[in-house]
Amino acid sequence: MAVRQRAVSALPTLLRTLRKEPLKPHSHVNALPSLRRAFSLYDQINLIDQVPEDQLRFQGLILVSYSSSSANLGYNDTGFTVNGVEYEGSLLCVGNMLMSWKPKKFSEITADSLSLFQVIRPIPEILILGCGRNIQHVDPELRRFIRSTGMKLEAVDSRNAASTYNILNEEGRIVAAALLPHGVSA
Repeated sequence: MAVRQRAVSALPTLLRTLRKEPLKPHSHVNALPSLRRAFSLYDQINLIDQVPEDQLRFQGLILVSYSSSSANLGYNDTGFTVNGVEYEGSLLCVGNMLMSWKPKKFSEITADSLSLFQVIRPIPEILILGCGRNIQHVDPELRRFIRSTGMKLEAVDSRNAASTYNILNEEGRIVAAALLPHGVSA
C-alpha cells in the first residue's frame, strides 16, 4: 500500500519533469525510470481498487479446498465470490444486479436461458459469457439471438470472464455476464 501511495504521489512530479525537459537519449544523469518499471503490473491493476460499495466486483477468499491462485481471482470450481460473499452455481450479472442462473453446463445455455435480455433496459453493450474451465464454441443460433438484443458477445473461460466483467463495470460501462462455475468443463 505504501509503495502504491509513493508511486501515485510521485506521478505529478514525474509528468511535470517530462513536460519541461525531454530526456536525452544518452544522458546518464538521473534518468527518469519508465512508467512500466515505476509501477508493477499489480499496482497498475489495483490503482482502480477503490470501487463503490454498491458496485459488483468478483474477488476471492482463500478457500481451504481450492488453490489460492484461483480463489483470489473471484471464482472457484463450484461458484464465485462477489463483494466478499460466496455464491454457489452459475450467475447472471447485469450492471450491478446479481442473480442465480439456471444453466449448470454449457449445453444448457440457450436463448431461453438468456431471455431476460429481451426486456431489460438499458441494454448492456456486451454480454460476457463465462463458459466454465475452457472456451466453448457458441451455437450460431444463440449468437443471432444475442445480436438481436443489441448486445455484442464475448465468450471466454469463466476466470477471464469475471476479470473482464470487473474491468468493464469499473469503467462505468453497461455490461452483463452469464457465468458458469470454473469447474464446469465440456
